[in-house]
Amino acid sequence: MMRALWTASTGMIAQQFNVDVISNNLANVNTVSYKKNKAEFKDLLYQTMNRAHIMDNQGVPVNLQVGNGVSVIATVKDFTQGSVENTQNPLDFLIEGEGFFMVLAPDGNIMYTRDGSFKLSVTDQGNMLTTSDGYPVLDEMGMEIYLDVDVEDLYVSPFGELSYTDETNTIIPLGQRIGIVKFPNRHALESIGGNFYISNTASGDPIPDIDTDEPCMIKQGYLELSNVQVVEEMVKLIVAQRAYEISSKAIQTADDMLGMANNLVR
Repeated sequence: MMRALWTASTGMIAQQFNVDVISNNLANVNTVSYKKNKAEFKDLLYQTMNRAHIMDNQGVPVNLQVGNGVSVIATVKDFTQGSVENTQNPLDFLIEGEGFFMVLAPDGNIMYTRDGSFKLSVTDQGNMLTTSDGYPVLDEMGMEIYLDVDVEDLYVSPFGELSYTDETNTIIPLGQRIGIVKFPNRHALESIGGNFYISNTASGDPIPDIDTDEPCMIKQGYLELSNVQVVEEMVKLIVAQRAYEISSKAIQTADDMLGMANNLVR
C-alpha cells in the first residue's frame, strides 16, 4: 500500500513543476521574442514480480510489473515563429528563420537573442547599436556596430547589410552586416534571462548564417512577439490541475485503505 502513496506523490510533484512551466509561459505572453517552454516526463523504475517466458510451448506470455511513478526529464523550447508587430521603428529588427543575433556580455562572452528591439548608446567611439540593457550588438565579424548617421536614414537589407540614405537619396553602405548565427541543436541553448541564450556542448558551436543553405532574412521596423497562445496554455493549466487532483485522490484512497487495514484488529 505504501507504494501507492509514493507513486502518487511523484505525480503531484511532476504536475506542480508542469504548472510552474505553464505559469512562466503565461507571464511572458507579452515578452518580445519569448519562446514557450514545454515540460516532458518519463516513467520511473518498474518492479518486476514475474518475467514473461515461454518454454516448451508453456509459460507466461506477459510480464508482471508495477511502476513507481513519474519524473520530469526536460523542458523544451518551442522555437516556432511568433506573431509579427509592425513598429515602424528603424532600430527594430525581426529575424525570419532560425537565426539569432549576437550580443557581447559584460564578461566578454557572446550571448544570443532573437529580441531585435535595439537602441543607440552614446559612447566615446560613437553611437553604438545595443540591446535595451546596453549590451553591444555584434556584426558578422564579432565587432561592435557604430551608427554615426541619422537613425531615420538607416537602411538594413534583408541580409543584414547596414547602409544609409544621403541627401540625394543615394544608398551609402556602412561596411558592416548585423551578425546572425545558427546552431546545430538550438533546443539545447541555455536560457539565462533577459531574452538571452548561451551555447554549450549540446547546442554545438554557432554557425554563421551566411554559410548556411537557407540564410535568414531580416525585416527592419518589425518585431517578433511571443509565441505563447493564451488559450492553449490555459487548457494545459486545467489538465495539469486535474492531474494533480487525481494524484492527490490516489494518496487519499491509499490512506483510507491503510486506515481500514489498521481497523481490522479492533
